[in-house]
Amino acid sequence: MTANPLSSGADLDLSEEHRMIRETVRSFAEKECEPIAADIDRTGRFPIENWRKMADLGLAGIPFPEEIGGAGLDTLAYCIAIEELARVCASTALTLAAHTSLGTTPIYAFGAKELKERYVPPLASGRVLGAYGLTEPGAGSDAGGTKTTAVADGKVYRLRGRKCFITNANHAGTFVVTAVTNADKGTKGISAFVVEREFPGFAVEKGEEKLGMRGSDWGSLVFDDCEVPAGNRIAPEGEGFAAFMKTLEGGRISIGSLAVGIAQGAFERALAHSEQREAFGGPLSKLQAIQFKLADMATSIHAARLLCTDAARRKDRGLPFGREASMAKLFASEIAMRVTYEAIQVLGGYGYSSEYPVERYYRDAKLCTIGEGTSEIQRLIIARHLLRDGK
Repeated sequence: MTANPLSSGADLDLSEEHRMIRETVRSFAEKECEPIAADIDRTGRFPIENWRKMADLGLAGIPFPEEIGGAGLDTLAYCIAIEELARVCASTALTLAAHTSLGTTPIYAFGAKELKERYVPPLASGRVLGAYGLTEPGAGSDAGGTKTTAVADGKVYRLRGRKCFITNANHAGTFVVTAVTNADKGTKGISAFVVEREFPGFAVEKGEEKLGMRGSDWGSLVFDDCEVPAGNRIAPEGEGFAAFMKTLEGGRISIGSLAVGIAQGAFERALAHSEQREAFGGPLSKLQAIQFKLADMATSIHAARLLCTDAARRKDRGLPFGREASMAKLFASEIAMRVTYEAIQVLGGYGYSSEYPVERYYRDAKLCTIGEGTSEIQRLIIARHLLRDGK
């Protein structure tokens, strides 16, 4: 797929390093991910071979320091990589996003020194795939409603409960999960733990068939008196919920970038089709109705990309970014839905056919309005910031 100039990054005032990241990941995505994107969507197969290639390329540890096994880059570089992957295969982009933002970051950001040294290097190198267990059958948007429990028993905690809709579950080796350690304290009684796949009492169940992102693995985590060493607790007891909420703030920037990539890919397909398809005596692109659609799509994508870039740069500079992350995720995910819808309209009957990728982009985009906080939750977060800050 030939890139449109609007996705070059020139408008974002990128450094030479960031441009190189974009070019490197774009080349990898087009060579390795795009050729199998339709097949893994159709079959629901997790492309483990591409994960290994991404690990070899250094993509698994982009925002983590070199001294702990990462690439030593920043949030913006990471988001650029996510966008470029999503431009051709959103499933692959989601695998990396869940591994990085959710499966690795909590350990790096909140774990004790020994915990970081044990788990972050294999995750950052991609030798181990990471996953994040927050959602439960009765606790989704209401993450404080967690029912999984962790009872201290000597040198271990015993976890009982169930997590669902966990990205990377069937292939991950390291899981970061929440559990209630003191039910009387509400969210301040929720702690976080690192669980290894081989821990006694822990099992993974394959997930249901999905609308989109079908090449991205998911499943359920089952804890039946799962023994977790006390040293595998992330942050002090009772501070797991706060750590997870902070983790989600950063993750929302990457989901926004994932949505931008989906929208960009769909837009490029629609633009190319409009220039090649003949109707009413000329190419579709000569029709004002089509031109207006393309103009609105390009404008929306540009705005969404700027929001994501701003949030990433704020995070990299150590500035408050929670509100901006929610704005970026909200706007970009809903724009992805709108742009993919319009892309199908531009292609008409071809757009409705699974032989063309825009229907896959449309199905994939929907998850971006749900994962890491629904659009409704993002509006609540933004409103709370506005009312609290008086801005």
